[in-house]
Amino acid sequence: MAGSERDEDARVRLPQLRLDELLEELQARIDAARGTRDRVHSLLEAVLSVGRELDLEQVLHGIVEAAAALVDAQYAALGVIGPDGKRLSAFHTVGVSEEEIARIGHYPEGHGILGELIRRPEPLRVGKLSDHPASYGFPAHHPPMDTFLGVPIRVRDQVFGNLYLTEKRGGAHFDEEDESVLSTLAVAAGVAIDNARLYEESRLRERWLRANAEITHGLMSGSERGSALALIAERAREITGAALAVVAVPMADTDSLTVELAIGQGADTHRGLVLPVDDSLLGRAFTSAAPVTSADIAHDDRAFPGPQRYPDLGPAVAVPIGSGEGVRGIVLLVRAADRNAFTDKEIEPLQGFAAQAAVAMELAERRQDAEQIAVLEDRDRIARDLHDLAIQRLFATGMTLQSAGRFIEHKEASERVLRAVDDLDETIKIIRSTIFGLRSPTDAGGGTGLRARAVRVVGEAAPVLGFPPSVRMEGLIDTHVSKEAADHLVAVLSEALTNIARHARADRAGVVLETDGREVRLTVSDNGVGVPAGGRRSGLRNMAERAEQLGGTFDITGSADGGTTLLWRVPVGER
Repeated sequence: MAGSERDEDARVRLPQLRLDELLEELQARIDAARGTRDRVHSLLEAVLSVGRELDLEQVLHGIVEAAAALVDAQYAALGVIGPDGKRLSAFHTVGVSEEEIARIGHYPEGHGILGELIRRPEPLRVGKLSDHPASYGFPAHHPPMDTFLGVPIRVRDQVFGNLYLTEKRGGAHFDEEDESVLSTLAVAAGVAIDNARLYEESRLRERWLRANAEITHGLMSGSERGSALALIAERAREITGAALAVVAVPMADTDSLTVELAIGQGADTHRGLVLPVDDSLLGRAFTSAAPVTSADIAHDDRAFPGPQRYPDLGPAVAVPIGSGEGVRGIVLLVRAADRNAFTDKEIEPLQGFAAQAAVAMELAERRQDAEQIAVLEDRDRIARDLHDLAIQRLFATGMTLQSAGRFIEHKEASERVLRAVDDLDETIKIIRSTIFGLRSPTDAGGGTGLRARAVRVVGEAAPVLGFPPSVRMEGLIDTHVSKEAADHLVAVLSEALTNIARHARADRAGVVLETDGREVRLTVSDNGVGVPAGGRRSGLRNMAERAEQLGGTFDITGSADGGTTLLWRVPVGER
């Protein structure tokens, strides 16, 4: 009896145990389903959150934050692959403070396991980073990391970048579900990035169109050419995020470009510079009528001659204003050293902007030409009327007075009439001189101005010196400086460069020509051995005499490190 009761109790307890196990399994499945539901819900929220943004930087940061939250990672990063497809050009992080980033130093460029994802854009899970054959190690001050999960982000079948997740919280490893969730987020991220890019491109096109409209309106409203060039440079600098904008234009009858204006970082060191068309960055863009880029202009031999003019500057692009034979100048844009190089997508609208600006300049010049022709025609009519009407009447009046003077017996009256006739003759001479001035061309022709003459002298001296001197010009040199002062200045410049070639043993020289409307100053410097004591000074004496003849001064100074600086300054004189 007792045995049968024990068997009965065992049969009762066994179903109870099985029921508990079933209930526990059911609860576990319910919890798993709830966890899956919550994770799917979180994934949907992350997708919606990422898709709502249109600013690319905000989108990228939102993707990193969402990825870290979805797979419970302590550290997350999104590396953007550069144009070369081999390196990371940008890096967005979560979990590392600004102070830690500053201690670590430069962001990763794509070596080690990060480079593995670039070379093989497929999901990658690693339980211990140091065990992976592509592991590259960490720099100093980098937080320790072991577990790793990486997923590529594709935008229209092109790999945009990679998501990197490390250190799953609680010491666990990333699993297949984490990889699946992250891969799903990466697909949504690709769509969000594409949308943000399209939005950014549309806004950029809108900014270029507004800038073109602004320039065209200004030129058609009668703005000066210099104002138009300044507006072109300023808008191009703003839209492309450049630190420096330089505009160079061709000089008449020379193979040189002169920097008409410069805006931004280091602008003062560029204004007025004269550059050879051959073998210079801007010259190549001018002759080829096509954009020319530089990855690092601070170390580019094609940049401006002379001392270093690009501290803390890096990527650059020179774009022609116009096309074919109608290139009117070059705009050079230079970014800070830590910025990205100019891409084809950026250069294309910039080139279109410069071409449209050139068309606007052409139309404005045609309008000015038409106005000038109208002025000349009016002047010609005035000259014709003066000749055919005024002079003939004055001449007839003079002849009448001269004939009448013979009948005047009063001596004083006769003298007055003769003086009136002389005055009429003088008036006729003045009118004829005025007619000649009205009918003379307003421009004596390009290439004869002081700017062009000075550039030619420097160009002729370059083969003798063995290097091209740097040239900078400022002020209305051709307008303010008289012919006499210009002739003396050109002779002094030629003599100074000849002296450098003969005696200085220099490998660098600079020429600065400037005027403020009252005086013209010529500065010629070199890094040679200086003026030797007791040496021949006939050339220097000639320079001093030329300055004294015009009421100016001549000074020569040397430096302790060697080199000589000549300063020749005279009044501009009467035009």
